Amino acid sequence: MYDVMAIGNALVDHEYLISDAALEEIDLTKGNMTLAGFEEQQQLLAYFKLSEIIPSKQAGGGSAANTMYAFASLGGKPFYACRVGDDDQGAFYLRDLHEAGVATSDKSIHDGGVTGSCVVAVTEDGERTMQTYLGTSSDITADNVDFDALTLADWLYIEGYLAMSESIQPAMTQLRQQAGIHGAKIAVSFADPAVVKFAKDGLLNILGNKVAVIFCNSEEARLFTDKKQLKAAARALLDHCQTAVVTDGANGAVIAHKPDTESEIEIYEVATPVVANVIDTNGAGDNYAGTFLYALSQHYTLPECGRLASEVSAQIIQQFGPRLASQDYKDIAQRVLSA
Repeated sequence: MYDVMAIGNALVDHEYLISDAALEEIDLTKGNMTLAGFEEQQQLLAYFKLSEIIPSKQAGGGSAANTMYAFASLGGKPFYACRVGDDDQGAFYLRDLHEAGVATSDKSIHDGGVTGSCVVAVTEDGERTMQTYLGTSSDITADNVDFDALTLADWLYIEGYLAMSESIQPAMTQLRQQAGIHGAKIAVSFADPAVVKFAKDGLLNILGNKVAVIFCNSEEARLFTDKKQLKAAARALLDHCQTAVVTDGANGAVIAHKPDTESEIEIYEVATPVVANVIDTNGAGDNYAGTFLYALSQHYTLPECGRLASEVSAQIIQQFGPRLASQDYKDIAQRVLSA
């Protein structure tokens, strides 16, 4: 049995610390993810090498994988569907997940494929900007999905980046249908403003008639709903879900909840812990979703879920890399949820 089955892009992260001037020179949109081909990413890596910008960290990444890592570290049982190559990077990626307690399937391994990679450029203000070469993950299809795992799960978690992949859309429909048959609730993360800007139709296909939970940040919520005011955007998202969780950095988060058509809309505001020194925002949203979903699966209240997620995300942004040590998640949960 699994608490959650997730599906997302498998990427190995390579983090670099760069200046705003260097970010302008490489022509990436700050705070967004940009897709790139193999040659384009090699040109970026060559620029870093020529500029003597040294990678600060290599780590397993991918939005949904980070989310499941947090979920597993808190004691949950997740299953993760993805697509990696049968190369060293793919072996590193899957081993990293297995050691954290995240189950995968051999269906995720593509013979002869090249595992995707993500260059994460972190500026002095801690903002992460990403250039992603999906590699074999760009061809993820239903063949890479172990649908049987969903029959054993309470939740289905879908990474918004998959809205940009045409090949996976039939599997999205199949997963939604299977979740309905087996009574699994669906949670979707919008993942990045670029997804909403350039792949809204794909997002709408993933959302179907309605899902249980949407995770997004304030920029994504405003782009998706065309609402400028944050609470109005959160309310508008309820047309597509029962619970909308909208994060807004240091300003906290807004949770809008309407379990059925007869209920009144509930609005909760969750404060963000004060962080004196933001080092790296990479993975903050992924961890927020993972810890929130774990607490929700354990039947904590929505404000309690938000408080745990906020505390974990506040720790994430004070270090390099998108994941804490497993014990750190447990320590934060014990402190927050027993208070």
